[in-house]
This record gives sequence, structure tokens and C-alpha cells, in this order.
Amino acid sequence: MQMVRLLPALAIAMTAPAFAAISSAPFGETPAGEQVQIFTLSNSNGFEARIMTYGGIIVSLKAPDKNGNLGDVVHGFDSLDGYLGEHPYFGALIGRYGNRIARGQFKIDDRTYALATNNDFNHLHGGLKGFDKVVWAAKPFENSAGAGVELTYVSPDGDQGYPGELAATVTYTLGGENELRIDYHATTNKPTVLNLTNHSYFNLSGDGRATVLDHELTLEADHYTPIDSTLIPTGKLEGVGGTPFDFRQATKIGARINDKGEQIANGLGYDHNFVVRRSTTSELELAARVHEPTSGRVLEVLTTEPGVQFYSGNFLDGAVVGKSGVDYPRRSALCLETQHFPDSPNQKNFPSTVLRPGQTYESTTVFRFSVNK
Repeated sequence: MQMVRLLPALAIAMTAPAFAAISSAPFGETPAGEQVQIFTLSNSNGFEARIMTYGGIIVSLKAPDKNGNLGDVVHGFDSLDGYLGEHPYFGALIGRYGNRIARGQFKIDDRTYALATNNDFNHLHGGLKGFDKVVWAAKPFENSAGAGVELTYVSPDGDQGYPGELAATVTYTLGGENELRIDYHATTNKPTVLNLTNHSYFNLSGDGRATVLDHELTLEADHYTPIDSTLIPTGKLEGVGGTPFDFRQATKIGARINDKGEQIANGLGYDHNFVVRRSTTSELELAARVHEPTSGRVLEVLTTEPGVQFYSGNFLDGAVVGKSGVDYPRRSALCLETQHFPDSPNQKNFPSTVLRPGQTYESTTVFRFSVNK
């Protein structure tokens, strides 16, 4: 089932049509001397997103609670230095392939390609130097949809083992409503595989030390893809009914996270791909909804993708010191990574992630915020 759709760094400040604005400032430099910029998108509601050119990372998202108080609802760091060190992909733009590819190998047209392995013997989130560790070229803009920044990067042929020169564009847009839209586009000059996503860690309470176990989650999914002990899908689609993976009705994340069973054990909680219940193949549809009762904040995730990886922050352990000196404890954030399925290049019954010359990869995800009073 082919999901690819076919289609024929300056410091600035400017205002988009009445309701959104963008500004830019220096945010340090990499060890190689590359200058990094950070862009701040904001609207008249006070909603704010900060995105930097290193890794296309969402550094902060400030959303109002039910009393109108703003709070930063994503994990991360106060400066570039934190992102240059080891961290679990906070806010990162992930590529070329989000999630895992088993044993770092796949075939296209009977040719086997070997990728960098960085998750034991598997390939994870693009390898040793994925899209999260490069500096993207940036072009700020304003249009009728709001204000935003267009990021571009050309990944060379053979990058981390992937075939083909890949030209990627990722656009972040903020409008008058409290939603951040991410549009992904890419083309290649050789057959390759591609699966782009964003890896933001959300805690809607705005308190990085609190767990997300009381967050109420709804997933628009009747099936999920079970995993083995190395977090690689088995290739099956399992129904969620009668399992700890049934989030078709709003359920606290902590309600069944410690249930007995192989799948919870394999993921150390939730770290699974859910098959989005879709009525179309390429339009934006609701994949997930999260409600934090104390703050009243609500996050809805809409996407054109067939899957969403729900990760309950199981590998956070307090060792990473983030914003304002907060040491992020276990399960203090959740991820909802919109995606094609993990290991799709090796799973014939999963939607294809192959991109060929003459095709254009397109994907869109929206993070929509509101409050429930």
C-alpha cells in the first residue's frame, strides 16, 4: 500500500497578518563552528513556539491553561549545549527514518542496504547522525495562514547508509489558532526509504517533574503493532480490545501501564505504534487527544500519516537535567510521533515507505491546543 503522494539564517523580526508574528535570534554555534538560529512564533493568544535550526528542534511550546496562564509543555534545554550532548531526541526533527529498522538493513529492488546501527544492532531515528544533529537552512515567512519558518537540508547519497541524495523541506507554521502545523516534503534521485516525524516530549501540566500518568489519552486506533524484546514490530496487527492498549475512550495513561503481559514488558510500558483509524488516505485526521485535568490543557494530534507511536517516557530516569535545572524523571513526558510503521522496509504487509525519483514525499501533522474548563 503506497502512501507516497505524487506531485509534478537571518536575524529578523516581522509581523504576519494581524494575528501571528515571528522573530529570530542567535542560539550559539556547533563544535564545527556552524551558527545556529532560534525562531520564535507567537500569536495574539500568547501561544508561542520556539524552533531552532539545529535539528529542526522544537525548543519550547507555551500554551495557556484553563486560567489563561502560559506554561511550557515540552521537555528540552535552556541552551544549545544541552542539545549538543546526549539526550533522548527532545523536540527533534527525525530522519531519514523515524523509529527502528531491524538490524540496520533493508532491500529495494533486490539490493540490500546496510545502515548505521545505533540502538544495539538496530537502526534508530536516522542513525548516528540523523536529521536531528544537522543544521538546517532557514527561511522565515508570513502568509494568510500565519507566520512560520521553512527549513531545508540536502542529505547526500550514502548518508548513514541510505541510498540517494535527498532534498528535504520541513515547514513550521503558527496561525491565529493555538496550533502548530508541520509540513514535510522531500525528493530523491535514487530509490530510498523515508519516514519523517517530530519527537517532542509533552507534559501538559507544564511541570517537568510531574509524571504524565494522570494525563487522559484517547487514540483513534483499533489496532497496534506488537513488538519483540528489541522493540521491533513482529509484523502483525493486533486488536486493542480487551488489552492495556485500548485507548479508544479517554483513559489515564497510568491506569494499565503496569499490567502483566509480554507487550507491556517489552516496551517497559507503552512504546508502540498504533494504526490510526482513517477514513481517507491523505487528509488530516485526528489521531490522538490528550487532556491534563489539573491545568485543563488539551492536545489534539492530527496527521496524514497511517500510524502514531505512543511512548510513555519509560527511559527517562532523572539523569538528564533540562530547563531550569529540572531533572526529568521516568514517565514525566509522553511522545506521539506521527509516522509510517517501524521497520516498514522489512515488513511487506505494512504501508510502503519507498520513495522513488519523480515522486514527492508529503506529510502533515498538526499539534492543536485548547483548554477544557
